[in-house]
Amino acid sequence: MLSAPILLAAFDGWIDAAGAATACANHVAEEGRVVASFDVDSLNDYRARRPVLDVVDGVLARIQWPDISLRHIRVGDRDILVLVGPEPDYKWKQLGDDIVELARRLGIVEWISLGAIPAAVPHTRPVPVLATASTGASLRDGEQQGPGGILRVPAAALSAVEMTVAGAGIPAIGYYAQVPHYIGAAAYAPATLALLQHLERRLGVTIPLGTLGDDAVAQRQRLDAAIAEDEDSREYLARLEALASEERMPTGDELATEIERYLKEQT
Repeated sequence: MLSAPILLAAFDGWIDAAGAATACANHVAEEGRVVASFDVDSLNDYRARRPVLDVVDGVLARIQWPDISLRHIRVGDRDILVLVGPEPDYKWKQLGDDIVELARRLGIVEWISLGAIPAAVPHTRPVPVLATASTGASLRDGEQQGPGGILRVPAAALSAVEMTVAGAGIPAIGYYAQVPHYIGAAAYAPATLALLQHLERRLGVTIPLGTLGDDAVAQRQRLDAAIAEDEDSREYLARLEALASEERMPTGDELATEIERYLKEQT
């Protein structure tokens, strides 16, 4: 019997810069039990996201199929259900309806989206995390809701599903780590750690960090060393640090510009 469970969700791909959001979700659900799975054959385009094939000594040995599953984990006295997997290519509306039905059966009291977006922020400062909240949902003290103004970008499946869930009357919030855009596609442990810390404060629990803390420190040291060797990089980092010192939330236009730049760099 679940007690006031929350549903935590992250999809890879879009709004998962550096894989920070899905890394956080998978970290939370690492020891979790699968309670539901979804038909990836009807949701994914395998030509766009090809399964991984292992060929062993000339023999086709195994295929690793993408998996979208819902896992249950209990942390302290909190029941957490974690939805994580590849961003679906098809049937976003139907997926949202199916998740609403599942959420009602399980008695979900809150939805939490996890995401990560590229931004003009330096790796030398704590990772900024933007928060969103549906009507009827409330953020904790110290959490910034934003960005201000209108942010018009290509939609993500996660956002579409969240809107369906919120429209069904389930309070929904989202946490979006801002990842330095120069990180590219590499994993970025500091952003994963920042999302995990926000979850801990939100839920009032302590989640074991594993190696995340050490990974974040090691990555900071590698980035420091790489930038120290290039004068242009040092000057650019100084400009980013000056912007960060203003301690203001980015506007929608500023985030859209960084996202467009990120997309161009990935093509």
